[in-house]
Amino acid sequence: MASVSASLRTLFPRDGGPDGAPGGTTPEELISGLALAERAPPDRPYVVLDMVASLDGKAVLEGRTRGLSSDTDRAIFHQLRTQADAVMVGAGTVRTERYGRMVKRPDLREKREREGLAPDPLAVIVSGSLALPPDLPLLQDPESRVLIATGSDAELGDIPASVAYERTGDDLRLLLARLRAEHGVRSVLCEGGPTLNFHLLGGGLVDELFLAISAQIVGGVAALTIVGGGAFIEPASAELVWLAEAEGDLFTRWRL
Repeated sequence: MASVSASLRTLFPRDGGPDGAPGGTTPEELISGLALAERAPPDRPYVVLDMVASLDGKAVLEGRTRGLSSDTDRAIFHQLRTQADAVMVGAGTVRTERYGRMVKRPDLREKREREGLAPDPLAVIVSGSLALPPDLPLLQDPESRVLIATGSDAELGDIPASVAYERTGDDLRLLLARLRAEHGVRSVLCEGGPTLNFHLLGGGLVDELFLAISAQIVGGVAALTIVGGGAFIEPASAELVWLAEAEGDLFTRWRL
């Protein structure tokens, strides 16, 4: 972690010396005290996307995000999981990335508690057909609390994780409303995939985007981008909050 932290520089806003030199920071300093829950509207949680993309806008390399993600990106990724009540992800991403316990390290669980959150976030999986293999590490972890939003009436078999269901189908606004009203969730970190991002953005349900830009060009006409689906009637506009750099990769925070 030390070598990762040493190379991270903030480029915007410029907070270095009078010569405008970039300021140094660490992933932990950058992603602490965000107080996302305090920004929540009255009827739903505050929703933040966290994504990585190549220079040519691709969201995966050889089918997964790992090839695009640097040590610094992974550090920021795990720090972001300390800032939200719940982590939301689509079933396809859960299957492909083989999700396990959302916060694996004890020091990060302790950080969550210092920031007034439960040691582990609620894991929210959006799965229309409930096509989830029961051997997923997340579902096999007895410490994990999992909420599955689905249109299916089925249930998974006997698994170690604590699992509940919301039968909201593809109505993400209803899901977010229930997360707020029935589960006490005031902030959600969404980790994709592109289809889930498309529906959240299209519904005006995203408040911020953390986007890491990997210094790689991937190519491929069919390669996934961070947002799937069709074109929006009105593009979502965003305001840059900060920009940092490490070993050529860029790390950005945008407010929508």
